[in-house]
Amino acid sequence: MTEPHGLPRLVATDLDGTLLGADGTVSDRTRSALRAVEVAGIEIVFVTARPPRWLAGLAHCVGGHGRVVCLGGAAVWDLATGTALEVQGFADDELRGLVAELRSAVPDIALAFERPDGPAFDPWFPRNESGLPDAVASVPVEETLPDGGSPAAPGSPVGKLLAVRRGDPLSRPGQVRQGVASDPEQEAFFAAVRAVVGHRAHLAFSGAAGLAELLAPQVTKDAALARWCARRGVHAADVWAFGDMPNDLPMLRWAGRGIAVANAHPDVLAEADAVVGHHAEDGVAAALEAALGRT
Repeated sequence: MTEPHGLPRLVATDLDGTLLGADGTVSDRTRSALRAVEVAGIEIVFVTARPPRWLAGLAHCVGGHGRVVCLGGAAVWDLATGTALEVQGFADDELRGLVAELRSAVPDIALAFERPDGPAFDPWFPRNESGLPDAVASVPVEETLPDGGSPAAPGSPVGKLLAVRRGDPLSRPGQVRQGVASDPEQEAFFAAVRAVVGHRAHLAFSGAAGLAELLAPQVTKDAALARWCARRGVHAADVWAFGDMPNDLPMLRWAGRGIAVANAHPDVLAEADAVVGHHAEDGVAAALEAALGRT
């Protein structure tokens, strides 16, 4: 483990519910703390369940490197060029089988694909985004796979398969979070999804109520972060990782110092090496300031 008062070589932080404020933005204090960390020679990597299309507004916060582990670890995204440096996803044939079995076992299911170069939604999938092309929601998602009948199928692998019950409201990550009390209906839905996918995918819960986020077996935040650190010559012992939800736990366990914010899920609070302030009170920024001797 990295010593509590030493400085890491790399800081990895989740976004929603961790680094971002209650309104989903980066505060001036947090922006200043991130700049100070990079001036000190410490690399910052954002690690998030967000897809690339929800990252553009963060480019000003990542200094010289501008790279984000996104889609729960399925991609490493370069904000400067708007391109994926790495993609880990589902094989098309495997995904087609999963979709068919999920539709059969859970008749009221609605599905979406997240690819680095764009999403695909079932026509009945609940959405709260504007400005998406009409074609995005024109066909069932399996028809956007190669040879699936869609002439406009996106080209990159599917990094994440999303599942929700038809008619359920859906929020962006961080807007509706189910961190403290469990929802019996949600848990029953998750259990049904898990029963279908078995070892062919794993469910990563990032906090959006009712949303099952399925990743390929090899895709996790910690695996993507470990690959990135290996390329940079950074050992796990020299990494601090901040998070709040169960999908952050593998990353917190892997890092030399795994740190939870005060508002974190109980499972995360129980395992963290340290707990810092609430995300709405710039808890990560305060911890970084203290580490740099700025407070």
